[in-house]
Amino acid sequence: MKTTPNDAIALLIADHKKVKGLFKQYDALSDRSKASKKKLADEICNELTVHTQVEEEIFYPAIRKPIGDEDLMDEAIVEHAGAKDLIAQIGGMDPGDDLYDAKVKVLAEQIEHHVKEEEDEMFPKVRKSGVDLVALGRRMAARRDELMAVLA
Repeated sequence: MKTTPNDAIALLIADHKKVKGLFKQYDALSDRSKASKKKLADEICNELTVHTQVEEEIFYPAIRKPIGDEDLMDEAIVEHAGAKDLIAQIGGMDPGDDLYDAKVKVLAEQIEHHVKEEEDEMFPKVRKSGVDLVALGRRMAARRDELMAVLA
């Protein structure tokens, strides 16, 4: 599926909403729904892996200097590292394993915190920075499509 964002922030917010919905679906599953849990957890992990890679390769470098908030940017990178660690752990597990659901839940909580900071703090600064968000969004969408194709 090709992504056609209005701008970089719209693309990222759409990703945030999609992953939030996937976490909600996961939460609604019963303990017996192991196959569905695995499928959803894998989808969540794939979406987050692509999202963080696009942010780190394109979005963050493009906005770091214009927004002038090194602490906010550094914190976002550290949050990504924590999420990647949990994603790797979840990817190597099965839904019947001890702590599987707990790791998915903690990942959801970490992502919720990260999304709130991006949407409440980072994105408003980016909007005021004068960065060409439409051009940036096109680059990000193209890279996202490339990365998703590899996972398909």
